[in-house]
Amino acid sequence: MAEKVTIRERQEKREHDILSKHATFADMSKGREIREPDCDIRTVFQRDRDRIIHSKSFRRLKQKTQVFLEPVGDHYRTRLTHTLEVAQNARTIARALKLNEDLTEAIALGHDLGHTPFGHAGERALSKIMVSLGEKPFRHNEQSVRVVERLEKDGKGLNLTYEVKDGILNHEIDLTPATPEGRIVRLSDKIAYTNSDIDDAIRAGILTEEDLPEDSVKVLGNSMRERLNTLVHDMITNAENNDYEIGLSKEIHEAFFKLREYMFKNVYSNPLAKSEEKKVDIIIDHIFNYYAEKPNEMPDEFHEIMESEGKNRAVCDFIACMSDTYLVNIYKDLMIPKAWGLAGNEHR
Repeated sequence: MAEKVTIRERQEKREHDILSKHATFADMSKGREIREPDCDIRTVFQRDRDRIIHSKSFRRLKQKTQVFLEPVGDHYRTRLTHTLEVAQNARTIARALKLNEDLTEAIALGHDLGHTPFGHAGERALSKIMVSLGEKPFRHNEQSVRVVERLEKDGKGLNLTYEVKDGILNHEIDLTPATPEGRIVRLSDKIAYTNSDIDDAIRAGILTEEDLPEDSVKVLGNSMRERLNTLVHDMITNAENNDYEIGLSKEIHEAFFKLREYMFKNVYSNPLAKSEEKKVDIIIDHIFNYYAEKPNEMPDEFHEIMESEGKNRAVCDFIACMSDTYLVNIYKDLMIPKAWGLAGNEHR
């Protein structure tokens, strides 16, 4: 009697029937570092996506800064909303190109898991400390891989597939993912944050649509909706016309990266937007020194890291895992004197 075909196997066959020859197929994955039984329902990339969504590090993204530190208002992006926007753009492109949406989404949802509290300000502060101690510079893309390999599930990690970890590691602009799905996420990340950061900067009163480079606006559009539409369509068309090379056409590329340069100059280094960053340096420096002197006060999960990889690595991991709120509360608890005495006794 023939063995019953599982739902997962039917899905794997469907991928070969439907997807482009350029796609990364789930049943051809390079696999996991630790072998484990297959799921009877989900492909390996579906499982990776689910593991990321159910992780503690993913939930913490809701209280981690995207660009603006402690913004007043409910509608500014957080690291979580940024992550969801990247996933949405990337899935749209992957579907249009008949690439693997599950792999694309898993990479997108996991690409920023290693970000520090207070965004790139926190990343720079931690990196400066680690270098001063003779350690490797801190990079959030490398930390994202460390989160899924080492820190999640009480040190067991999520045991993700090679393809997902590769996409997470190589989502920075100067790196190259091994899969077309990873390359979609790499560019979708830049597209998402550039456009959403413009939207947030306009909301904050830092700039207006009229301030944006005129030649970029002429090519890309004069609203977030128009720009996203232009960039997503161009990525799809460019790939179809260039044997699935993932990128932007020359004119769109030049206009987009000129807009991105404008944002780096006028928003990411804007005195109003970044005026609080020096405080981030002070807070992280103080918290790092405190736990370096009293490492046993860290949660138990970081003690094993300290024993196997050293105190600096353990303290760095602990701080990198914190949300903005948790870091501030820890700082207040450790560094700010508490009120004492009984109310009503002030004049006795």
